[in-house]
Amino acid sequence: MTGPESSLPDATRDWLTRIGFAVRDEGRWMRALTHGSFNGALSGKNAQPAAGDYQRLEFLGDRVLGLAVASWLYCAGSAPEGQLSQRLNALVSGATCARIARAIGLPDHIRLGKQAREDGGAESDNILGDVMEALIGACFLEHGYDRARDLIYELWAEELEGNAGKAKHPKSALQEWAAHARRSMPSYQVVDRSGPDHAMQFTVEVSIPSLGAARGVASSKGEAEKRAAEAFLEEFG
Repeated sequence: MTGPESSLPDATRDWLTRIGFAVRDEGRWMRALTHGSFNGALSGKNAQPAAGDYQRLEFLGDRVLGLAVASWLYCAGSAPEGQLSQRLNALVSGATCARIARAIGLPDHIRLGKQAREDGGAESDNILGDVMEALIGACFLEHGYDRARDLIYELWAEELEGNAGKAKHPKSALQEWAAHARRSMPSYQVVDRSGPDHAMQFTVEVSIPSLGAARGVASSKGEAEKRAAEAFLEEFG
């Protein structure tokens, strides 16, 4: 990207406007588009103040996105909590946010340090997902929840109407939930075997440290793990 570091390039402002992110405070949108590597690259050779990076806006946008999508899912049908959580986790995942980011042309407008860009940062799912959430956070601050929610519904329309999260295996759904919630990965342990060899019953416990545990019982270890994951999502998801 080119142009003064103190203001948005015209191409970026025009792009934000086309998407629906009407710009008021340029500094806020600069931060939303700025990866930490960009300011690090400038610090030794540019006397102008750094714009900051997207981390705080990403924190806020993540919550706004989650609320908007959860509300849509709740109003869209009568699915039980476990299924709602499964779909929510899929729809707000980093991979989904990155997919939306690519669809709207975000990679061309991310502010990255030279090394991060050469390393493929503009195509990183992690970075794209975070910046997408930061833009939502900036929209919320500038225009309020209703506008941010409506824009999310526009950008996520295909995902919301699609099959994301509808048929995911419970163990995969729990792993995605844990990653999104920034929790440790779930751990599975057989805590009991009972019955004769031809009718063995396995009891499996799945746990996430500092959060809780749940159990599942079935005639195979794999099915018991699946039921344990389902039970965990029902209780904690």
